[in-house]
Amino acid sequence: MAGETEHKLRGNYASMRPDFTVDQAWGAYSEAEHELWRRLYRRQAGLVPRYACDEYIESLAKLDFGRGIPRFDAVNTKLARATGWQIVAVPGLLPDFTFFDHLAHRRFPVTVWLREPDEFDYIVEPDIFHDFFGHVPLLFHPVFADYLEAYGKGGVKAQGLDALDFLARLYWYTVEFGLVATPKGLRTYGAGILSSGGEIAYAIESERPNRLGFDLLRIMQTRYKIDTFQETYFVISGFRELFDATAPDFTPYYSALRPLEPHAASAVLATDRIVHRGREAA
Repeated sequence: MAGETEHKLRGNYASMRPDFTVDQAWGAYSEAEHELWRRLYRRQAGLVPRYACDEYIESLAKLDFGRGIPRFDAVNTKLARATGWQIVAVPGLLPDFTFFDHLAHRRFPVTVWLREPDEFDYIVEPDIFHDFFGHVPLLFHPVFADYLEAYGKGGVKAQGLDALDFLARLYWYTVEFGLVATPKGLRTYGAGILSSGGEIAYAIESERPNRLGFDLLRIMQTRYKIDTFQETYFVISGFRELFDATAPDFTPYYSALRPLEPHAASAVLATDRIVHRGREAA
């Protein structure tokens, strides 16, 4: 998700338009940047067959963007035909309302800059590799694409309801760090996991984190960690569950949750459907 950060934002915001979009300026990428992209791509492409959901793997194979940083306009031609979405180039992190508004209009913001070589394994804020490799393939899946649009519309409405924390938690535990139960076992669809060299195996195989059944209100009440591997992952049964969960008006949910204390990221509750209880569960 977009949101706020306390460290100085990277990216050139000087030439952005009122909606925070910029030109990708694909020709300005250096050969060193294309090579770094290829290295990142090779590593992650070698991991996803074992850990990613089939829908992601199928889209990734069709896109075939391992030869260098992709051109957004070429991808948008395919994406428009598939789900009516577009990706838009942005300089970096966006204000919440701007981010929500783009999603509500089936536009996904993708950062234009690429990390430095010494950030190969970890980066503080999303770059083009995280945004593109992690998010774009699933924009080709109709139900997931509809979920993101519904999420964006909900975010626009939440702006005036003092409810952004609840929406941020939902995005974090689904779009960024969600797991899905499949006939092959647990797989990931979360972009933060799919684009991570270390967390992709940890999320599926490690004994340390909790893996709990998807519960909308539980997720909205649960804190998350931004600087470590997750202590808890939530497992959906399929993308239809996500879409159906966003169908109701969230306003009554916000009213019910607002006076309640948030749960710790490591908490396991008596009401949870436990897929796996973590070794370090609270």
